[in-house]
Amino acid sequence: MKFCSECAHPVALAIPEGDNRPRYVCTHCDAIHYQNPKLVIGSIPVWEQDGELKVLLCKRAIEPRYGYWTLPAGFMENEETTAEAAVRETEEEAGAHIEIGELFTLLNVVHVHQVHMFYLARLVDLDFAPGIESLDVRLFSERDIPWDELAFPTIRTTLELFFADRVKVREGGNYGFHSRDIMRPMRAASSPG
Repeated sequence: MKFCSECAHPVALAIPEGDNRPRYVCTHCDAIHYQNPKLVIGSIPVWEQDGELKVLLCKRAIEPRYGYWTLPAGFMENEETTAEAAVRETEEEAGAHIEIGELFTLLNVVHVHQVHMFYLARLVDLDFAPGIESLDVRLFSERDIPWDELAFPTIRTTLELFFADRVKVREGGNYGFHSRDIMRPMRAASSPG
């Protein structure tokens, strides 16, 4: 940040009085500009038929990780709840209509200043299609998920936890809520298949 959004004068990095970390502070009007983590919200849309469960994934048409697979997710907007953000992102990226369930994962991605949250979701129908940010949208059974072509560590973590809980559900248990800290950065991008 170089200029104040209040008065357009230069800002300087300083620890404001009563604070404990550097913030951008306007050298003219003394406005303090806080920068906080961004929320990335998504869903785990599933379709179950004849005992076979499949998860809907989107192939990214944007950077970062163009051409890699992801769950439908994106940045939360102002004036919406996290559940509303999950529904909106699923509609925008996959053209899919879902019945939103419980919050499933909360993943702290400290090195990129983000918190990722994924909700359980059930596809209402099979009427889905790639949105402007997706090259392709497909249903995958667990054995067919392109594990080596997943876009982000948060997607892999969420899917691994989901399928581990799925085993418990088949044995009469329930899906749990999972909170994790993702400390590993993305691996270098190479051309996905």
